[in-house]
Amino acid sequence: MRKIPGNQEHRAWEMGAEGYAVDTPVTGINNGKITLSVVITCIVAASCGLIYGYDIGISGGVTTMPSFLLKFFPSVLKKAAATKPNIYCVYDSQLLTTFTSSLYIAGMFATLVASRLVKTIGRRNVMLLGGSTFLVGSALNGGAVNVAMLILGRMMLGFGLGFTNQAAPIYLSEVAPPKWRGAFGTGFQFFIGIGVLAASCINLAAAKHPNGWRFCLGLAIVPAAIMTFGALFISDSPSSLVERNKLEQAKKALLNIRGKDTDIEPELALLIRNSEMVKAINEEPFMTIFQRQYRPQLVIGMLAIPFFHQMSGINAVAFYAPVLFQSVGMGNDSALFATIILGMVNILSILVSAFAIDRCGRRFLLMEAGIQMIITEVGVAIVLALTTGTDGTKSISKGYAILILVLMCFYAAGFGWSWGPMNWLIPIEIFPMKIRPTGQSVGIFVNFAATFLVSQTFLTMLCHLKYGIFLFYGGWILVMTIFAALLLPETKGIPLESMHTVWEKHWYWRRFVQG
Repeated sequence: MRKIPGNQEHRAWEMGAEGYAVDTPVTGINNGKITLSVVITCIVAASCGLIYGYDIGISGGVTTMPSFLLKFFPSVLKKAAATKPNIYCVYDSQLLTTFTSSLYIAGMFATLVASRLVKTIGRRNVMLLGGSTFLVGSALNGGAVNVAMLILGRMMLGFGLGFTNQAAPIYLSEVAPPKWRGAFGTGFQFFIGIGVLAASCINLAAAKHPNGWRFCLGLAIVPAAIMTFGALFISDSPSSLVERNKLEQAKKALLNIRGKDTDIEPELALLIRNSEMVKAINEEPFMTIFQRQYRPQLVIGMLAIPFFHQMSGINAVAFYAPVLFQSVGMGNDSALFATIILGMVNILSILVSAFAIDRCGRRFLLMEAGIQMIITEVGVAIVLALTTGTDGTKSISKGYAILILVLMCFYAAGFGWSWGPMNWLIPIEIFPMKIRPTGQSVGIFVNFAATFLVSQTFLTMLCHLKYGIFLFYGGWILVMTIFAALLLPETKGIPLESMHTVWEKHWYWRRFVQG
């Protein structure tokens, strides 16, 4: 640390505790070596995304199954049987959307609790707790006999997701080598994509079975069991172990993930120093995040990125893809098959992201994908406007339905290599150790709140705005793209302990961190 006279020296020392006082990447630390152990460890942690993706994918398919609707939401079937229904309004049911969105109310509050737990019991133990809670929710949903039991199960799933979505991204960022942090960070989104695709295939296989919906909802036990079982065999992150004064375990964990022939002392010393400084300051994290010097992290990591992630409309499409494709003229099987195609495109695009994110950078992918997604949203709106009319009573030909699917695939691809993985990566990258769990907690709270808003209102908005719903989300994507171009600095390849440099050099944010 450079010598600074007067009271500025104390400020520089304090900033060092938060990862601000390092002018260049710390020498002696393994920035790029990838070991088999770190790969296996990160795969296990990233598999937490399986349960999130499975739930996203299964919800939309189940809500189109006649047997499910007949048992829990018969009014939707009656509306679908109308002589000439408005295709945009068939599934407009607040009770039906509550089935989907209730999960996110529970998740919002669970993530606030999880912010404390990741500090006191560790990242890995919170993942175990989340997986176990998700198992209970899966069993309740699979055996549901009424709407109340169904929604209670959804809320248990929400608690599980609140815990795992809090702990897993933090764990990945702390364990991954800095040079390849972006690629490892996309692992969480990749497993979300795997979960969505698996759920779509299961929906298709079970759609015509009288109790297919029970099979689909109950089978969520499988990804939860895989993730929970895997977490039993990994250690906590070195940062978490140091934070809880388990130094010998932290040393063993570092040797395991960095390699036996790697000198881990510089990295361990840095973790210990930063942890001790944070504890010495002893400030309440929920108050600290509102300090002026953390304004960039507050605006970008806790508010903008989590909110924009949902306002892209991706989860509305993921939740209701089968509903959406049925609404534009596809049969039930065709709609479910189209959803599988969308899921495959999403996974391929995440693999593209894993390759490009540490080479092209975060900002480039966000801006390129923004343009791509805007074009596809406008394209879908134009096709629907020309084919369904303003009242939504005209049917769509098979050719136009396929064109909509193609446009949606380009949209999903753009999201898959940009806002999808960035939502889990960038916030964790920019939070200093002192506020990392709290910052992640607030970010996920905002993300879940936005998800609840989108999932609860999408079918109603689709009914009233009709094709204009795609212009609505296209407008938000334009705002997101401009935000990324002007206010988001590039973070690729920068170690977490040196992240302060991006704010000091940024044309706008430097006024907050240098004041």
